[in-house]
Amino acid sequence: MNQKFNLYTPDDQKVWQMLFQRQMQKLPAIASVAYLDGIEKAGFVANHIPDFEHDTNPRLQALTGWSVVAVEGLVPIKEFFEHLADKKFPASNWLRTMEQLEYLEEPDMFHDTFGHVPLLTNQSFCDFLAEFSTISLKYINDEEAVKLLQKLYWFTVEFGLIRENNQLKTFGGGIISSSGESVYSLFSGIPERVDYSVDEILRTEVKIDAYQKKYFVIESYEQLYESLRNFEEILERQLLVYQ
Repeated sequence: MNQKFNLYTPDDQKVWQMLFQRQMQKLPAIASVAYLDGIEKAGFVANHIPDFEHDTNPRLQALTGWSVVAVEGLVPIKEFFEHLADKKFPASNWLRTMEQLEYLEEPDMFHDTFGHVPLLTNQSFCDFLAEFSTISLKYINDEEAVKLLQKLYWFTVEFGLIRENNQLKTFGGGIISSSGESVYSLFSGIPERVDYSVDEILRTEVKIDAYQKKYFVIESYEQLYESLRNFEEILERQLLVYQ
């Protein structure tokens, strides 16, 4: 569907500006270099919501061949992975209100766009998304497999950390777009922070209604992509546990 950019109200623009400015006060010190570079490459600024058709997508297409497709909200999981396998990232076109600045029950346009789109300028991350989605579609009719696939997506694309120059940085969109978790994930003494392991991720509980108890740390986006080489073998091994 079309983003319907002209329907965003002055209040919508104000919400985007407030959220953008709040996060950008924190992220330069704690976010991945690739993400911060992606903010600029994607053309994101505080004073207006990104225009997918006329600004964001031409930039992404030139860099990695990806684009953003507007959706009304959460899409069925098969459709979601079909979009990603086709190098199209689904992003909600609705934006939270002033009263919802601190908490939402489901992802809005700020989460989907600010949180995820900047890394679509990074080729290795895009390669991971596309290949992971192709694999996911092979198992889309296996309920247990889908649960495991969602775990890998959750602990990387949504809540992943990366080690850069011996410092932990955030790259997962769920962390990047959250005022509280962007700080908690790196500096709180509560959660574990462990080296990236597909095996361990598939055995780890997902927390959808609270900050995570464990974060996985990649060394590079190339490592993330390369980890898919043996992913299906690991997935099949984990599925045997449920039989």
